[in-house]
Amino acid sequence: MRFSLSLPREAPSIPVVRRVAGDALRGLGVTEDCVGDILVATSEACTNAVQHARGSGEYQVTMHVDESDCVLEVMDHGRGPRGAAPVDRGVLSESGRGLRIMRALVDELDIDPSSDRGTVVHLRKRLSWRDEALVRRLDRKLMHSAG
Repeated sequence: MRFSLSLPREAPSIPVVRRVAGDALRGLGVTEDCVGDILVATSEACTNAVQHARGSGEYQVTMHVDESDCVLEVMDHGRGPRGAAPVDRGVLSESGRGLRIMRALVDELDIDPSSDRGTVVHLRKRLSWRDEALVRRLDRKLMHSAG
């Protein structure tokens, strides 16, 4: 499954992303803990796009789900962090924790800053499935019909 959203760079767009992504993942049968991790990490990436991007008034979110992984890309028209790693402002700081949170919740986090197209945040999370997940039911049907 793949979908893409183009959203205004405004805070009210972030719950929309959470709702669409969460409903899709839950509908496919991803476990609630896994969905929660993905949604928090996605919210952090979207918040960065809303707060820090320059230029266009929009950002894009693309989600791809297969039988093992969920890959999300959040693209804005900002320049993202450059050079050295972001300064650690401490655990009590109000800002600067988003990257640390994303890294803790997903299996891979890559930030691709590009001067010509903006910043793309890539998040990848291995999925865990509920027993009654659509993917598992399809696999069982295919195995039964093949055997």
